[in-house]
Amino acid sequence: MSKPELGVCYYPEHWPESGWTDDAARMVEMGISWVRIGEFAWSRIEPTPGDLRWDWLDTAIEILGEAGLHVVLGTPTATPPRWMVDRHPDMLAVSKDGQPRKFGSRRHYCFSHLGYKDEAKRITELMAKRYGANPHIAAWQTDNEYGCHDTILSYSDAARAAFRVWLRKKYETIDALNTAWGNVFWSMEYNGFDQVDLPNQTVTEPNPAHVMDFRRFSSDQVVDFNRAQCSILRAYTDAPIIHNYMGRITDFDHFAVGADLDIASWDSYPLGFLEDRSDQGEDFKHDYQRQGDPDFQAFHHDLYRAVGGMRNGVSRWWVMEQQPGPVNWAPYNPAPLPGMVRLWTWEAVAHGAEVVSYFRWRQAPFAQEQMHAGLLRPDGVMAEGGAEAARVSKELLALDDADAGPSSVAIVFDYASAWAWETQPQGQDFDYFHLVYDVYRGLRRLGVSVDIVPPSCDDLSDRALVITPGLFAWTDSLRAAMKRFEGQMLIGPRTGSKTDDFAIPASLPPGIDGFDCKVTAVESLRSSGAIDLIDGGCFQIWREFAETSETVTETGSDGHPALITKGKLTYMAGWPDDRAMTRILDKVCKRAGVETTDCQLGYRRRDFGHYTLHMNYGAKAVTHTGILLSPADIALFDNKAQSWIIKPSP
Repeated sequence: MSKPELGVCYYPEHWPESGWTDDAARMVEMGISWVRIGEFAWSRIEPTPGDLRWDWLDTAIEILGEAGLHVVLGTPTATPPRWMVDRHPDMLAVSKDGQPRKFGSRRHYCFSHLGYKDEAKRITELMAKRYGANPHIAAWQTDNEYGCHDTILSYSDAARAAFRVWLRKKYETIDALNTAWGNVFWSMEYNGFDQVDLPNQTVTEPNPAHVMDFRRFSSDQVVDFNRAQCSILRAYTDAPIIHNYMGRITDFDHFAVGADLDIASWDSYPLGFLEDRSDQGEDFKHDYQRQGDPDFQAFHHDLYRAVGGMRNGVSRWWVMEQQPGPVNWAPYNPAPLPGMVRLWTWEAVAHGAEVVSYFRWRQAPFAQEQMHAGLLRPDGVMAEGGAEAARVSKELLALDDADAGPSSVAIVFDYASAWAWETQPQGQDFDYFHLVYDVYRGLRRLGVSVDIVPPSCDDLSDRALVITPGLFAWTDSLRAAMKRFEGQMLIGPRTGSKTDDFAIPASLPPGIDGFDCKVTAVESLRSSGAIDLIDGGCFQIWREFAETSETVTETGSDGHPALITKGKLTYMAGWPDDRAMTRILDKVCKRAGVETTDCQLGYRRRDFGHYTLHMNYGAKAVTHTGILLSPADIALFDNKAQSWIIKPSP
């Protein structure tokens, strides 16, 4: 892998052209190599239908490229201009309660609207024809942040029509659909596909199989929309194609979208996401309000490394937008501790990022994001985040090989499972992402580096331990890979508890060949109803009752099996709290020969290549294995040379 590089998001249309040359020179001086532009500029490219204004964009690309910057050019389809809505008034997405998502911000389109799809393809092709061979355009970005602002699920007329076409293709006959969905229940049977509506505004909960197919359809619409742009771009350019995903967005299958791309990227906002998307309590948020959740960024780095394309056996992924200071959109928007922008950047590098790009170059003085910090203040003076980015650019020169390489521990992550348990949680606290993240966080607290793998994975041979929590339905490829796998496996809870048609399997879950275990009943638990485990900690949120002839290695305080083991496989019949999770994971790691270390409080570590990155996410100094780290401090050790590349701060 080549040395990691830094980038920045830039909006030349927001600033006088007289300042573009100076901006480009300052970027290069700071050590920035990449600059992303254009993803929100449709109204400046085409202010009225057919009136194309390329001159300003031509100039911006030339100035940036001549300064030595690699340009990432975005297709502007996330922000269709006002005249587009006038031309296609029914292109707007519609919320679950039937309200149109109006013009006035962004992402105001329905993926199913054929007229808007054609317009998106038209502008993409116009841009590709003009810039596909431009030597300064080193990569392309499709659209922007699919799924942001809850914009995947649309209940529009266009979506209903497209859903019916999708169902005809999948089932061919209405009888097949009725059988698969179990529509004999409550007399929900249909006589034709044109009778099938969208699963919203029903009197009580809709049929879960109906909802599940709508979720699959909605994800496929994103895949098709993105694929159309990729196909056009590939006809005009050899430059890699990227999309920038978001944190904790599970509304569409990122693996399926990623199959058409060369590089995955995501937008990392540690402080915003702590306030906006964390399952942790107020005490935790208070303790990490200026640092972010110690594991949230790392989880998404590993997820999008799995989503990314491969080059020479190495997965390709970036951070397209890295928070450089306070954001504007969270319930609370504190400033990061001094040093955190540097720490976040280095952590991304340690997980294999090719590029870490900051959002944005200069803070905007107007509109919705005027309170969102940039590397520069609105007056052009360097902000703290800019100074830290410049420091990292110099530090990166010391790396000779930043290949993250495969980790010995992997977690299976499945978007369909997120849809399934959102559709039928069986308890208001059951959330698939939360479950998987609890496992991931437990491994990080043990100092273990982790990979994420999709349920389509057919080769687990380079792993020592594979964990599959909450998998909705088994895939044939994963079953086959498990049979060949010689390492340790930790399965459950709720894994294999449904068929693809959202029915309980006749053989009962978890449905693992050669493993005599049947989950005969389940319960969801109030926070006050946790089940103590005999070895410490408890099952919370979810608990299962199992019949088995295999070895019960741990029980609950009521005597029911909690951990069931046969050879290399352990089934976990509940959702452990932090104490039990750490203990159980430590046990299976040791059984798999995976080294663990106690990384409580804010200390975290990441092994990559022949380096180990040590980080302190805490607000107080920590000492670990003889290393004293101040708040927001990092230290980088070269295991091959047995020397510090970056020493802990004095």
